[in-house]
Amino acid sequence: MAERKRQANIGGGRKVVRQLKLSVAQDTALRVHADELGVSVQRLLVESTLSEFQGETVTERRDLLTALFQLQRGLAAAGNNINQIARATNATGEIQGELHASLDHLRGTVARIDAALDSLRIVGEPS
Repeated sequence: MAERKRQANIGGGRKVVRQLKLSVAQDTALRVHADELGVSVQRLLVESTLSEFQGETVTERRDLLTALFQLQRGLAAAGNNINQIARATNATGEIQGELHASLDHLRGTVARIDAALDSLRIVGEPS
């Protein structure tokens, strides 16, 4: 299911209206950025402004989770490769040539996971 471009409805609605004057270039830049993120300009403005106080925006959180799931699949594949290499090593008594490359891949994946986790900001958690 595709994510909404608009913000979720809230009880009582949104009663406050703000007017904003922009140059054509500013408006174009906002529209392009909002389209890239798949959100409305209004949602982009609210999320990007309040994210400093409320943690990641919904869009940022979704992108981070997507990246973490991709890394998880990569980690599982690397683990599977290492298991196969270990099985062959146990059977033959010889260290397989692919072991070093697989371990390097695994270390790189773990480093990317660490970086992704470090980029998560949790509201109220000290930096």
